[in-house]
Amino acid sequence: MYAIIATGGKQYKVSEGDVIRVEKLDVAEGAAYEFDQVLAVNDGELTVGTPTVAGAVVKATVLGEGKGKKVIVYKYKRKTGYHKKNGHRQAYTELKIDSIAK
Repeated sequence: MYAIIATGGKQYKVSEGDVIRVEKLDVAEGAAYEFDQVLAVNDGELTVGTPTVAGAVVKATVLGEGKGKKVIVYKYKRKTGYHKKNGHRQAYTELKIDSIAK
């Protein structure tokens, strides 16, 4: 059984027991979180929502928060002596999928 959920402007295919990293959510560590934007559910038979599946909920537990690997952003313009180097680490929330209810 799997579901496709939408959060943080992205879509994730999840199954029970999966650990996923999503865009940072304002939720305490150890708390329960519910995704109500379920785009599709497959429990032997595929149900696709228009745009979401009515009554479908994916429940997860927050494992923690962190920052991803550093991405280097380098800007350069030739012949002018202009160059700028920046780094960025994207914040994320790590979740463990507990259940998928249709």
